[in-house]
Amino acid sequence: MSRSFSSEKLADDFTVVLGEAEQLLRDAAQENGEKARDMRRQVEEKLANAKIRMQELEEQLANRTRACARATDDFVHDHPWQAVGIGTAFGLLFGLLLGRR
Repeated sequence: MSRSFSSEKLADDFTVVLGEAEQLLRDAAQENGEKARDMRRQVEEKLANAKIRMQELEEQLANRTRACARATDDFVHDHPWQAVGIGTAFGLLFGLLLGRR
Protein backbone atom coordinates (compact mmCIF):
# COMPACT_ATOMS: atom_id res chain seq x y z
CA MET A 1 0.00 0.00 0.00
CA SER A 2 1.71 3.17 -1.15
CA ARG A 3 0.16 6.19 0.50
CA SER A 4 1.93 9.45 1.13
CA PHE A 5 2.25 10.73 4.66
CA SER A 6 0.03 13.65 5.58
CA SER A 7 -0.61 14.71 9.14
CA GLU A 8 -3.80 16.50 8.10
CA LYS A 9 -5.10 13.34 6.38
CA LEU A 10 -4.16 11.27 9.41
CA ALA A 11 -5.99 13.63 11.76
CA ASP A 12 -9.06 13.63 9.50
CA ASP A 13 -9.03 9.83 9.26
CA PHE A 14 -8.84 9.39 13.02
CA THR A 15 -11.51 12.00 13.64
CA VAL A 16 -13.85 10.10 11.32
CA VAL A 17 -12.97 6.71 12.82
CA LEU A 18 -13.41 7.93 16.38
CA GLY A 19 -16.69 9.65 15.53
CA GLU A 20 -18.04 6.47 13.96
CA ALA A 21 -16.82 4.37 16.88
CA GLU A 22 -18.43 6.70 19.43
CA GLN A 23 -21.73 6.63 17.54
CA LEU A 24 -21.67 2.84 17.30
CA LEU A 25 -20.90 2.56 21.02
CA ARG A 26 -23.80 4.88 21.86
CA ASP A 27 -26.11 2.84 19.63
CA ALA A 28 -24.81 -0.43 21.10
CA ALA A 29 -25.53 0.80 24.62
CA GLN A 30 -29.20 1.07 23.68
CA GLU A 31 -29.30 -2.37 22.07
CA ASN A 32 -28.86 -5.83 23.46
CA GLY A 33 -28.35 -9.28 22.11
CA GLU A 34 -27.12 -9.96 18.58
CA LYS A 35 -27.41 -6.37 17.39
CA ALA A 36 -25.21 -5.09 20.24
CA ARG A 37 -22.59 -7.76 19.50
CA ASP A 38 -22.62 -6.78 15.82
CA MET A 39 -22.14 -3.10 16.71
CA ARG A 40 -19.26 -3.90 19.05
CA ARG A 41 -17.68 -6.01 16.29
CA GLN A 42 -17.96 -3.03 13.91
CA VAL A 43 -16.26 -0.75 16.44
CA GLU A 44 -13.47 -3.26 16.96
CA GLU A 45 -13.04 -3.59 13.19
CA LYS A 46 -12.84 0.19 12.67
CA LEU A 47 -10.31 0.57 15.48
CA ALA A 48 -8.23 -2.32 14.11
CA ASN A 49 -8.21 -0.67 10.67
CA ALA A 50 -7.15 2.62 12.25
CA LYS A 51 -4.33 0.84 14.08
CA ILE A 52 -3.12 -0.75 10.83
CA ARG A 53 -3.19 2.63 9.08
CA MET A 54 -1.21 4.19 11.92
CA GLN A 55 1.40 1.42 11.68
CA GLU A 56 1.68 1.99 7.90
CA LEU A 57 2.21 5.71 8.43
CA GLU A 58 4.74 5.06 11.19
CA GLU A 59 6.70 2.79 8.83
CA GLN A 60 6.58 5.40 6.04
CA LEU A 61 7.82 8.10 8.41
CA ALA A 62 10.63 5.86 9.67
CA ASN A 63 11.69 5.08 6.08
CA ARG A 64 11.70 8.78 5.15
CA THR A 65 13.67 9.64 8.28
CA ARG A 66 16.27 6.97 7.48
CA ALA A 67 16.54 8.22 3.87
CA CYS A 68 17.00 11.80 5.09
CA ALA A 69 19.66 10.71 7.58
CA ARG A 70 21.50 8.76 4.84
CA ALA A 71 21.38 11.76 2.49
CA THR A 72 22.70 14.04 5.24
CA ASP A 73 25.46 11.57 6.10
CA ASP A 74 26.44 11.27 2.43
CA PHE A 75 26.52 15.06 2.03
CA VAL A 76 28.70 15.51 5.11
CA HIS A 77 31.13 12.84 3.92
CA ASP A 78 31.24 14.23 0.37
CA HIS A 79 31.47 17.91 1.40
CA PRO A 80 32.94 18.12 4.90
CA TRP A 81 33.99 21.78 4.78
CA GLN A 82 30.63 22.91 3.46
CA ALA A 83 28.97 20.96 6.28
CA VAL A 84 31.24 22.65 8.84
CA GLY A 85 30.40 26.06 7.34
CA ILE A 86 26.67 25.39 7.37
CA GLY A 87 26.83 24.13 10.96
CA THR A 88 28.85 27.17 12.01
CA ALA A 89 26.41 29.55 10.30
CA PHE A 90 23.42 27.93 12.01
CA GLY A 91 25.20 27.96 15.36
CA LEU A 92 26.10 31.63 14.97
CA LEU A 93 22.57 32.56 13.94
CA PHE A 94 21.09 30.56 16.81
CA GLY A 95 23.52 32.19 19.26
CA LEU A 96 22.60 35.64 18.03
CA LEU A 97 18.91 34.91 18.41
CA LEU A 98 19.38 33.60 21.94
CA GLY A 99 21.63 36.54 22.82
CA ARG A 100 18.86 39.02 22.04
CA ARG A 101 16.64 37.65 24.79
